[in-house]
Formats: sequence, structure tokens, C-alpha cells
Amino acid sequence: MTDEPNPRSHYRQPRQARSAETLARVLEAAEEIASSAGLEDMTITGVAKRAGVAVGSIYRRFEGKDQLVAALTERMLERREEYVAERLRAAEPSLSGVVDAYAYALLQSFADTNNLFPELLRARGTSAPDRGAHTILEIHRLLLEAAAPYAHEIRRSHPEAALDTVARAILGACFHNSLRPDPVTGQAARSRYADELGDMAMAYLLTPDRRGAAHV
Repeated sequence: MTDEPNPRSHYRQPRQARSAETLARVLEAAEEIASSAGLEDMTITGVAKRAGVAVGSIYRRFEGKDQLVAALTERMLERREEYVAERLRAAEPSLSGVVDAYAYALLQSFADTNNLFPELLRARGTSAPDRGAHTILEIHRLLLEAAAPYAHEIRRSHPEAALDTVARAILGACFHNSLRPDPVTGQAARSRYADELGDMAMAYLLTPDRRGAAHV
């Protein structure tokens, strides 16, 4: 059994503000190219041209394309964690408010990159699956933490297990939407879909177990 890889070790962290700005431009350029053309067509040369930096400056930070993809994955996953946390902090102080905020945050976080996010998680030569699993666990933790003050509203026999089911179901629906050839698009349509996911989740949480409390 090996230790879990540290995704931050894939590239050299900047120590100066100017270097950090350059790295941000490089990652933004990489994301733009990968989103429009796909990871296969993303090249170091193309990223350098889009970012307005020398190819050599990228190679001083990354050993190659795999490490650039790993850094891009890390950046996108961190943004998702931060966005979900922000939405949950701003949620209406109720169980339905938390669930609605969670559904909206996940649906919105997938919307900004279309199919790029699933492609990044499938990328070979990176620790993306491990890092992706960490993000799933983190946003699950955020939901449980935000919902804890309202757990008494849940009518299922095992409230925490019920919240786990809700977290999985909403995440799965949002991930599935990002892979569909006809995803829900547009702010209004995404808001309606998030409301529907929230309504289904609340209907489940507020409905007593049909099969009794025998199952744990």
C-alpha cells in the first residue's frame, strides 16, 4: 500500500507575486484551450502563446504536459470546493435552504467547463482520480456540516445516512448533466433544475421510511 500522492507536488509553487501571476495566466490559458479543443489538442506551445509567456517559462514550472494537466485539475477542484463552501455559508438558515444551495452550487460548478471536468478526471498520468475523490469527500463534509443544525427536521430513521444519500444523488445528477449531449444550459434553466433537485431531496428527507427503521 502506497501513500496517497500529494497533488501539490506536481509543479513548483511560485514564491513571488509576479511568478504567481504568470502561473495563473498559464493555467487560465490551459483551461481555455482544453475547454474549447480538448486535452489532446492542448500543447505547451499553444498554452504559452495564449498566456503570452515563453515556452521555457512553462517548462521551468512543469516537467511536461502531464504535470500541467495535474495542476489544472487541482485548480478546478479547489475552485469547486471553495464555491460550494461559499454557497453553503450564504444559504437560507433552514434544511431546505442548505439543500437548495448545495444543489445549485454543484450544478453551477459543473456548468462553467462543460465536458472538461470529466475529461480531466479521466486523464492518465495524473493523480486526478485521487484528488477528485478528495473533493467529493470535502463537499460531502461541507453539506453535513451546514445541515447539522437542522438535522432534527429530517424524518428518516437515520438522518446522517439520509443526507449521504442526498449528497450522492445530487452530485450524480449534476455530473450526469455535464456528460449529456443535451445538458441543461442557461442560468434560468439551471436554476429551475437545481430547484427540482432540491425539491426531490427534501421530499425524501421529510418522508418517513417506507420499510420501517430496520435497515441501518
